[in-house]
Formats: sequence, C-alpha cells, structure tokens
Amino acid sequence: MPGIPKFFKINKDKNELNKRCNYLVAAAGAITAITLQREEKQLEASLDALLSQVADLKNSLESFIYKLENEYDRLTWPSVLDSFALLSGQLNTLNKVLKHEKTPLFRNQAIIPLLLSSDRDEDLMRQTQGRVPVFSHEVVPDHLRTKPDPEVEEQEKQLTTDAARIGTDAAQKQIQSLNKMCSKLLEKISKEEWESESGGLRPNKQTFNPADTNALVAAVAFGKGLSNWRPSGKMPSGIKTNIKSASMHPYQW
Repeated sequence: MPGIPKFFKINKDKNELNKRCNYLVAAAGAITAITLQREEKQLEASLDALLSQVADLKNSLESFIYKLENEYDRLTWPSVLDSFALLSGQLNTLNKVLKHEKTPLFRNQAIIPLLLSSDRDEDLMRQTQGRVPVFSHEVVPDHLRTKPDPEVEEQEKQLTTDAARIGTDAAQKQIQSLNKMCSKLLEKISKEEWESESGGLRPNKQTFNPADTNALVAAVAFGKGLSNWRPSGKMPSGIKTNIKSASMHPYQW
C-alpha cells in the first residue's frame, strides 16, 4: 500500500523528535543542577567570608569594650583612635564583601526554620556563645525578623509624622538657620587655626642684645675683656711725706 511507508516515516520522525526533546529536557535538567550546585557553592563561600569578617569585627568590638570598662584609667587617646580606625577598616572590608560582584544578593534568600523546640540545644549554645539556649517559637521572631523592633518601628513612624507636619517654608527656614550656624562655627574654627599657625610662625621680639649677653658671659666665665690691675710697689704719698718730714726735724738726735 502506498500510504504505509509514509506513515512509518511520520512515526519515525515523531520518535526522533521525542528523543531530541527528552535529550533537551535531560540537558536542561543537568545544566540547572550544575547551576544550582554552583550557586550553592558560591553562596556557601560568600557566607563563610561574611562570617569571617563579622567574627573579626565582633572580636575587635569586644576588645574595645573590655578596654573601656577595665582599662579606662590607663587608656590613652591614641589607643582609642587606633581602635576606631581598626573598626572603621573592618566595616569597610565588610561592605566590600557585600558589594562584591561574586557575592549573591542575600536579600533574595529566604531563611525558614525547619525545627522549633523548647528543649535546650548544646550545639546552639556553643555556636551562639551561650546567648541562645533554645530555638523556640519565642526566639524565632527576634532572630529571623526582617523588620525593625515594634518600638523602633513606632518611633520611626512618629518621626515621619512629625516631619510631615512641618511646612515647606518652616523647614526651609530651619535649614537656612542651621547652615548659617554651621558656617559661623566653621569660620570661627578656621580663624582660630589660622591664628595659632601664624602665631607659631611669627618670630618672637628680642628684648636683649645677643652680643652684649655673650660678652658678659665670657667676662664672668673666662675674664675676657677685663684689664689686669695690680698695686704698685711704692708707698702712698701720705706715708712718704710723713717720713720725709720726720727726717728733717730739727730736734732729731
């Protein structure tokens, strides 16, 4: 029959198409699995780097707080500045890790508690350094919340409401007043700095003659410039006159 070969050809084409579709589906599944594995590894590496930076920052904060509480009597201002510089550098490094192109967006990741229990968890105690003994329904909202605390959120709403009540003209006047005060303060600080710098560079007016001072010191210490005065061997004129008159006395024997 002339239609049979054509029918077999159509079935053969369908089978080939199904095979190709299955191959594409399998390839897509493999690519998806590889991509997911790569993303999971990248996420784990990013989390490890983030945890390392946070641990360093935590240790620096603990060390600084310990100094403030126990070594305040011998704590110097340069040491405090060094601690602040260390904390600032670690915060900048943490921001660089978060903004790195290989760091995934953590906001796209969801954290879901798999098990809640009111029993004491020793592993959790060790990982949190004794801060969280149990992982119960009372603890989860505090540690996994994505919004501020209710009190903080209420204060933020109150500040937003108070800011909205201020008119545009009043806000502009307050801004201008603040800018004016800041400008005067900066001008005063700059003037004081300029006066202190110019005063340090200005030579002090001398109230003495260096040559006279050096001559006086040399005269006192080494006798420089002093004439040698010695008494003569002759007697005073009064004694000489008396001796001469005595030798000419008429009653001398």
